[in-house]
Amino acid sequence: MAGRFAPRPTRATVRGGQVAVPAGPAAGIPRQPAAPARVRRWVPEGPLDLGLTLGPLRRGPGDPTFRAAPDGSVWRACRTPAGPGTLRVRAYGGEVLGEAWGPGAAWLLDGLPALLGAADDADAFVPRHRVVALARHRRPGLRLTRTGLVLESLIPSVLEQKVTTVEAYAAWRMLVRKFGEPAPGPAPGRMYVMPAPRTWALIPSWEWHRAGVDDKRASTILRAVRVAARMEEATGMEPDAARARLEVVPGIGPWTSAEVVQRSHGAADAVTVGDLHLPGIVGWALAGDRTADDAEMLRLLEPYAGQRHRAARLILLSGRVPPRRAPRMTVGDIGRL
Repeated sequence: MAGRFAPRPTRATVRGGQVAVPAGPAAGIPRQPAAPARVRRWVPEGPLDLGLTLGPLRRGPGDPTFRAAPDGSVWRACRTPAGPGTLRVRAYGGEVLGEAWGPGAAWLLDGLPALLGAADDADAFVPRHRVVALARHRRPGLRLTRTGLVLESLIPSVLEQKVTTVEAYAAWRMLVRKFGEPAPGPAPGRMYVMPAPRTWALIPSWEWHRAGVDDKRASTILRAVRVAARMEEATGMEPDAARARLEVVPGIGPWTSAEVVQRSHGAADAVTVGDLHLPGIVGWALAGDRTADDAEMLRLLEPYAGQRHRAARLILLSGRVPPRRAPRMTVGDIGRL
């Protein structure tokens, strides 16, 4: 009914689009004055590139839980077992400085070495192809991160199922900003901690629709958050056992579980199967075969058994991708239906 409701206030995004101003729980929680930060200094063994190591945790431009600052520092807003927390990481002079705020500050600092790849045995990797060897030589600071958190990787991975990354990233931004809470401490910009499991479970169906999330993906997330404690227990398991635990939830398959344990466990061998582009990229880089399927990709990566995910990451970093022959996948928007 025209004129019955006041127009929803909007703000311009970086790309000039329009999104709704958050009106959920986050909108009613003012950002608190920054308390003194907890601090931890850590010296990594060997080179460390913060951008390469922590980059997989960023879900697209404008991710409200992640910021890479101009000074080279990286900010993360997390929901830890101890509560919300904000972490700032800086590297200089061979040393890493971690600063954290909020109830989860101590937990974040305890896990700082693992987050930056302290448990990652990069020396176990032996390049078998020139493309991989060159990529490794050019990226000596690559380490596989281990967050020790499952849901923060599981939920955005489910959002990325069967849609373009543009759609998935937009849905993540909208839902976190609207139903999350402001990041503790002096976080830059509009950083938010993702919603708690109960909050995810209470998101109305029409809000999923507005975010462009279909019923299948929304239902998978709802099933996962209802057993959130069991999901988080997977961090204490070996990657294969953790993947089996995750895949018990209907809607979570091998693609999603691999994407999760790559981040939550730093799983060096959890190669992503079922991806639309990865088999063709691996096939093109290692054998000049742009039509490679999952089976062929796994055959080509067999020499890297135990380190297949690292090999795939190095191939992606090499820039060796097949030339495009078809238009990009069409971006949908169910929010307009």
